[in-house]
Amino acid sequence: MSTKVVHPYITSKEDIGGGKSIIVGTRTRVSNIVAYYRLGLSPEELAREFPHLTLSQIHDALSYYYEHQEEIDKETDENSEENIKKLI
Repeated sequence: MSTKVVHPYITSKEDIGGGKSIIVGTRTRVSNIVAYYRLGLSPEELAREFPHLTLSQIHDALSYYYEHQEEIDKETDENSEENIKKLI
């Protein structure tokens, strides 16, 4: 039996972030939260870095990431500084 997990704080809209997953009511991409998380910031530190986000939103973004890891990792890699420099 499969259970569908609901992420109340995550959405995507074509006109915001090109349809990438974002936190509801913001323009903050899940991949941005994940990038900082990978650098070692805890959810509490992320909440201080992104004061417009609640801890619940950050935890939901991280939960969403673990369920869509391949997709978010690809997005993060595409937006990495190294890859952006290749385009310049």
